Amino acid sequence: MARSRILLLAVFLLNACGADSLRRGDTVLFASGADLQSINPLLTVHPLARQVQRYVLLTTLARYDSTLTARPYLARAWSLSGNTLTFRLRTNVRWHDGTPTTARDVVWTLDAARDPMTGYPRFNDLRALTAVTAPNDSTVELRYATPPAPGDLPDVFTDLAILPAHLLDTVPRGRLREAAWNAQPVGNGPFRFVTHEPNRRWVFTRNPDFPTELGGPPQIERFIVVVVDEPMIKLSALVAGELDFAGISPQHAGFVRTHTALAVREYPLILPYGLVLNTRRPPFNDPRARLAAALAIDRQEIVDGYLFGFAAVADGPVSPTLPRYQPVRHLPLAPDSARRLVAALGASPQFELLTVGSGEAALEQMLQARLNAVGFHVTIRQIELSAFLDRVNGARHDFSAAVMGIPGDPGLGFLQAVGDLTGVAMPADPIAAQQLFAQRLPVVWLYHARGVQGMNQRLQGVQMDVRGELPTITAWHVRKPQ
Repeated sequence: MARSRILLLAVFLLNACGADSLRRGDTVLFASGADLQSINPLLTVHPLARQVQRYVLLTTLARYDSTLTARPYLARAWSLSGNTLTFRLRTNVRWHDGTPTTARDVVWTLDAARDPMTGYPRFNDLRALTAVTAPNDSTVELRYATPPAPGDLPDVFTDLAILPAHLLDTVPRGRLREAAWNAQPVGNGPFRFVTHEPNRRWVFTRNPDFPTELGGPPQIERFIVVVVDEPMIKLSALVAGELDFAGISPQHAGFVRTHTALAVREYPLILPYGLVLNTRRPPFNDPRARLAAALAIDRQEIVDGYLFGFAAVADGPVSPTLPRYQPVRHLPLAPDSARRLVAALGASPQFELLTVGSGEAALEQMLQARLNAVGFHVTIRQIELSAFLDRVNGARHDFSAAVMGIPGDPGLGFLQAVGDLTGVAMPADPIAAQQLFAQRLPVVWLYHARGVQGMNQRLQGVQMDVRGELPTITAWHVRKPQ
């Protein structure tokens, strides 16, 4: 079955792209290792899905520039007075069905996000909001119990894309996952939705009416996210010119650089990887087991041997390159100490290590070997992304330990969400949260990831940075053959 699926994907790529990238013209194919989970920004934590939402299909109130300074976008301005944050909206942005984007859409989106029935992943970021109102079609007022610091726009407003109230306000918030909009989304961004074939591709086309003040219409005609979950198929398609962009394994970067038609883009991510431990169930309800796991794992070995240096060892969830980074104690590699802690637990503690994928699981095997060597008994279970997210992020938190990359944000609101996964309540203050992670060890932090993308050099105007792969997508253009 797996072999058949690989062959089908290969045939699809050849049919969709052709062997010669020049034949695609202004169509750009971007590989994703998994489907986008959901196009609805209220329902997903998938990093690429969130980028497609805010840079391709929809708009956010504000957006970061390359220095992580918030700039106006759908909101042309904002101001804080007392406990009220006011957004002034642009009046020339339309949904792709022709309906104007107004304050009603912003109010509906924010009210849905702060309703626990919706299940918005960043619900905690909006807890301090007490009311969201629209005095008129171009003004939104947010009242806070505790207002944000002056000059400090909450990060959530750069991340949460605004949704069309006129197409979603009849759907009960507890049933938004079933909304017809999720299958046939109508956006207001620089690209319009064309089609989605589950587990195969998402197709978007240029919006010729996108306002100049927001960057204007994109320079490429079509943007297609192609789902290719086999790394070697993805690499082969990139080298053959059948893909324009593909995330590549660090060990393949040198090989890609040998091809003159290709380039390697390396860039920082807010994506710490960790061994996430469920403190609600054995063995990790015992702090000795958590400390033993942390002392048993050789993180430098992972960075050097698995990632070929395309990462940095993590002592905590926040990279030293980010604002509000808090230095915490460095836990050394100490297998003898870990072995004594495990022995003190009694019988050899057993647990399942949950992970996403279907391949070799090299990282998971490195962790398994190190943990088994100090007395744990670890089995690896690989499952597909949606099932993984349901087990780890779902209300039941049905896992003992999971290895995962955790999508972060410059405002560090993700720290509370990670605490929820593990069963350790995190304070709202990011400094205090980092200190509590170091004290309680609900996550064995492994490394701070770097993005590594192979790119066909026919594309120009591409900038990838801490914001992700797609922030400059409207400026991408195809180099014309000479």
